[in-house]
Amino acid sequence: MGSSARQTVPTPVGDSVVGVVTLLTRFPVKSTAGETLSAATLDHRGLVHDRHWGVYTSDGGIASGKTSRRFRKVAGLMDWRSTMSATAGDHGALLHSPDGNTYRVDSPAATEALSQALGQPLTLRPETTVPHHDDCGVHLITTSSVREVAQLVGNRVDVRRSRANIVLGTDGTGFIEDAWSGAELAIGPEVVLGLGPGMPRCVMVDQPQVDVPADAPMLKALGRAHDVLLGLQAHVIRTGTISLGDEARLTVG
Repeated sequence: MGSSARQTVPTPVGDSVVGVVTLLTRFPVKSTAGETLSAATLDHRGLVHDRHWGVYTSDGGIASGKTSRRFRKVAGLMDWRSTMSATAGDHGALLHSPDGNTYRVDSPAATEALSQALGQPLTLRPETTVPHHDDCGVHLITTSSVREVAQLVGNRVDVRRSRANIVLGTDGTGFIEDAWSGAELAIGPEVVLGLGPGMPRCVMVDQPQVDVPADAPMLKALGRAHDVLLGLQAHVIRTGTISLGDEARLTVG
């Protein structure tokens, strides 16, 4: 794997605070733009309601930014935003169209509007036995990595392009979370995450989404410098709630 020559933050040793939560995001409908939160509840699947709904193509694939065994590339989904209704429970995800209309995801109107806009028959379904997450239930990234990518591409990079669930504000520059893989991360007083390998990125990081332009292509730069990895995969060890400003404490064996 390529490494950053500009990493300036030392690898933590023992039990240490490595950052604070600066952004929380969930995506109630996979591959759409999502919603930012001041606090988020995590169960063993990840952020509650994150990617619980998916857009399905006529052959049963899950619409995404890429084509694979599970996924089918469908352009235009990130022009739509998904949020959770405050009053409608688990089926209260809302889909917001580029022209300003709002639909409940479980309504025929949502399916019809999405199919017409994207030019193919599509359906909206909740997750069942086939997971909607690409590689893991939680995606975490640091602002140090985002600053590193900005230096690689020679332009400011909006952290929301990473589509991470949790952004930790950290000091310095470099892919510092690489050194955390295999450790546990306690966030706030309740939640503990197990940190896995780096998160492989795809063409979605180079595509604009609602309110987030993609001015500087970054996928090729990540490929040259960091094996197209950005941030870490994570899973929930202990459930609970996290909030903006919570400290993140890393336990390294």
